[in-house]
Amino acid sequence: MLDSAQAKLQGAVRKAIAALTAFLLSMVLLTALLITGFYLLIQAAILALSPYIGEAAAMASVGVLCMLLLGVFFWRMTSTPSTSAKKGGTDSRGESSVEALRGLIRNNPLEAALTAFAVGVAQQGDPRLRSLLMKGGMELMKEAEADAHSQSEPKSQPESEPEDTAAAAPGTAD
Repeated sequence: MLDSAQAKLQGAVRKAIAALTAFLLSMVLLTALLITGFYLLIQAAILALSPYIGEAAAMASVGVLCMLLLGVFFWRMTSTPSTSAKKGGTDSRGESSVEALRGLIRNNPLEAALTAFAVGVAQQGDPRLRSLLMKGGMELMKEAEADAHSQSEPKSQPESEPEDTAAAAPGTAD
């Protein structure tokens, strides 16, 4: 029975690795197609402008246009978000680290899954990393549960005390 469970687990791991490999290969192919498409688009622009302004001027104007587009792209990527985006987001100063992490996972589920998979693959060879990850995860879960219980059920503590004394009473009678 243990062998069949291990075989199923190995099959699932192989399927996950095959899916990840297929995803990476498709991303490489799509990137190559995108780059080729941009190259052909630039060549078409040069050919279209050449009869009107000459080949050298067409190459220069297309090059300047490409640099301008790259500059705008990177400027937008590095600029701070607008005030409307800040108002729509949650304020992370008032949240605990667990809530911030949950919000990050909710906002980026694919990245979180890929990161979890990568950490899982990386930790297989190092038992120290595995124990560290397990301890950290358990502490975060205990902290989250403690926060949830302290906020939602403050009356549950007095109920548990009589159960403890009731459980201790039969033990003393024996």
